[in-house]
Amino acid sequence: MPHLMLAPVALPLFTAMLTLLMREERQRVKLGLNIVSTALGLLVAVALLRWAHHSAGATGMGVYLEGNWAAPFGIVLVLDRLSALMLVLTSAIALCAVVFAGTRWHRAGVHFHTLYQLQLMGLAGAFLTGDLFNLFVFFEIMLAASYGLLLHGSGRARVQSGLHYIAINLAASSLFLIGASMLYGITGTLNMADLARSVPLVAPQDLGLLHAAAAILATAFLIKAAVWPLNFWLVPAYSAATAPVGALFAIMTKVGVYTLLRLWTLMFGSEAGASALFGGPWLIAAGMATMAFGGIGIMASQRPVQLACFAALLSSGTVLAASGFGQNSLTAAMLYYLPGSTMGIAALFLLADLIERWRTDGTALRADDGDEAPFLTPELVPRPGLNLDDDEEVLVGQAIPAAAALLGLGWLVCALVIAGMPPLSGFVGKFAMLTALLNPLGLGSSAGAQPGVAGWALLTLLIATGLLSLLALTRAGMRNFWAASERAAPRLHVLEGLPVAALLLACVALTLRAEPALRFTEAASNSLHAPETYIRAVLDARPLPGPASAADDPAIPQARRP
Repeated sequence: MPHLMLAPVALPLFTAMLTLLMREERQRVKLGLNIVSTALGLLVAVALLRWAHHSAGATGMGVYLEGNWAAPFGIVLVLDRLSALMLVLTSAIALCAVVFAGTRWHRAGVHFHTLYQLQLMGLAGAFLTGDLFNLFVFFEIMLAASYGLLLHGSGRARVQSGLHYIAINLAASSLFLIGASMLYGITGTLNMADLARSVPLVAPQDLGLLHAAAAILATAFLIKAAVWPLNFWLVPAYSAATAPVGALFAIMTKVGVYTLLRLWTLMFGSEAGASALFGGPWLIAAGMATMAFGGIGIMASQRPVQLACFAALLSSGTVLAASGFGQNSLTAAMLYYLPGSTMGIAALFLLADLIERWRTDGTALRADDGDEAPFLTPELVPRPGLNLDDDEEVLVGQAIPAAAALLGLGWLVCALVIAGMPPLSGFVGKFAMLTALLNPLGLGSSAGAQPGVAGWALLTLLIATGLLSLLALTRAGMRNFWAASERAAPRLHVLEGLPVAALLLACVALTLRAEPALRFTEAASNSLHAPETYIRAVLDARPLPGPASAADDPAIPQARRP
């Protein structure tokens, strides 16, 4: 099973290579490869999650030495419950998004499938790597692919937003390099486990430089997590992207939050000596400011896609603020909230595209600047009663009788999940966070920051932003559904309805299985807040003996020697 840890990185890399070598005209073959590879990636991620939770021992840790060199000198992949959870979440959203893209959007530009798989490779590598430099490498692979995906479909709005997106992420990458270089100069290592072991040993006169390096590095991740006031790029960029790309990007902000959570609990946990819990209040304040900004923005939004963008900001701020307290129970509740809210936002991006097409009767798939989508030539622009098949041929479409009901029900479920209203997973996650805030010293809590004023502020924001989200999404639902009585029934492709339904059913399943899911996130949280477990698992991992060393090892029975 440890060798399977390579698959989330190697599988999309191999698929990207295959699709790149194929002619651009073979779109259907590329689409099939993309879907099959992403589905296999989801199966691998589920297998890794089950292994981390049930078969990897009490620690739930798996370590793979790629070059067969011991840490901290060699490249190392590390799997625990948190990274496995993020792999499953990424693969599930990616599979739904690529199926949705198969109806039309994958033909909007060149190399969509190659870029898509490289994006998945970068995401998986970022979640699995145990080395700061390799984290930078996977970040750049992920971002380079995201640049192409954001520009997929062309158009003035996408190009303008894409250039802003590229510029801000290049600045964040520069800060990443500066912070990592400073940390290496202070500690002499970039391995995450070795960094965690080195931080308590830093000389007092170097603590200021250490904290400055950590702050610069954290700023890079906060930019990627779209934390206020560094989030001005997100809404224009995500709203300009095509629907499946926007759904996949719903996980992008969580990568920054994941990295912050991973490094902060390792380097500045309660065992970090003079640096213990360094930066926690800043994470709490930044997260709550992002929540407030997201709540205001979602109330001011008129278009469904903008609602999805501000919901992504709100979710990112909630996760970050809860992380900064350093409490086991609060972190566990946050980890339960994270997948449900992310899947709900991804579904909302897909629904926004369908609703916009329905609102315009399928005749105005246009960019924000009013230009027609460039991949639709005049003879291929859908007209009432017509749509496109996989061969880009105009044909008479059969309307799904329940299409409007599917859109309305999907919107309702998204609203409940994002707003945190009962009975779905958003409510369970928020209720668990509220319980942890009101009972900070409950069973299983660690000696993190005590809530106090900050806790009550977060509690207030959780309730207030939920109400604002509910109002905004209800208002948009009334405008797009109740006020649409004179509008023709929407025409949906089956492959457009299935991904939305799958994401929302996953949120329902997360609600029905809330008890085992919360046990899982509690175990993941306990592991996060016990960094010594991670440190020992990585630094004690030993390379496999080669033929020469096996022959010289007296511990190996003579009969087994070559």
